Amino acid sequence: MSKIPKVAVVILNWNGRFFLEKFLPSVYNSSYPNVEFIIGDNASDDDSIAFVRQYYPTISILENDKNYGFAGGYNKILQRVEADYYVLLNSDVEVSQNWIEPVIGYLERNPSIAAAQPKILSYHNKHKFEHAGAAGGYLDYYGFPFCKGRILHEVEDDRGQYDQESEIFWASGAALFIRSEAWKEANGLDEDFFAHMEEIDLCWRLKKMGYGIGYCPTSIVYHVGGGTLNASNPKKTYLNFRNNMVMLQKNLPLGKAIWIIFLRLWFDFAALAKFLIDRKPKDAWAISRAHQYFFLNIFKNAKKRKKYDAKENKKGNYKKSIIIDFYTDNKQRFSELNLKDFEQ
Repeated sequence: MSKIPKVAVVILNWNGRFFLEKFLPSVYNSSYPNVEFIIGDNASDDDSIAFVRQYYPTISILENDKNYGFAGGYNKILQRVEADYYVLLNSDVEVSQNWIEPVIGYLERNPSIAAAQPKILSYHNKHKFEHAGAAGGYLDYYGFPFCKGRILHEVEDDRGQYDQESEIFWASGAALFIRSEAWKEANGLDEDFFAHMEEIDLCWRLKKMGYGIGYCPTSIVYHVGGGTLNASNPKKTYLNFRNNMVMLQKNLPLGKAIWIIFLRLWFDFAALAKFLIDRKPKDAWAISRAHQYFFLNIFKNAKKRKKYDAKENKKGNYKKSIIIDFYTDNKQRFSELNLKDFEQ
């Protein structure tokens, strides 16, 4: 009888009593035979940890001394976890029955795939994909992320149109399955990101190491989304614009990075102007601050660039602009994109 891989499901918590009380029952009732459930706490000052200790005494609790954000929080918690696979699971996620087995089975059958995600649907509308991940993530030529099932703000209904296992460019941090050895080899998440796009950066680094990233539709989870920062929060705007620029600098070939970042500045200025027109000055200022951070830290982040011996796996990279396709060609569904425009 072959060994059943050990899986550690790790939920990073910060003042999340409401979500833990609501969603832990579905997670804790997993049928997977070799699983450890862990709450990693980022120095919460509510009663969330007291709640877990009282009602889920068999769940392990690992505590950080302060709030290190999503990236730093997971890095420090996972240093203390031993398992074959880690599952980074948001606290605002409800899981379906037998949600672990399909993804682990997919990874076991495909040793070149380092990380994978399930199908991510909306908790509030379970027939719709959820913004943060949907049916797997992609990246366009200019570094804009989008998903199968979600392009920009347009989210599709799930009609089974994306029910095939596939390689993607990035897997969502809302429910990220990853081989522990690959996590260690890539040195985990970039802690300077704090939150937002850190999983895209990690997946990109894994792909530069020659690994693939996968999507497993037979596992389904339901994500609330915006549990920590909602979509209209200027801090989220700041982190998204800042981290995207840093990610491009770190992972693109040097010449291409200079060119793409130059072009991205014009895209960003257009977004800044749109925020001003919409009377959202705090979001406009957030973009300006993101650019200031980028240029003030350009030499620091240049040191993070690495050369990899393995051939980069470019599958899931979109060779065109998703922004132009969306607004000029009215392509608002993934199925409307030409598959020939993706790296194979």
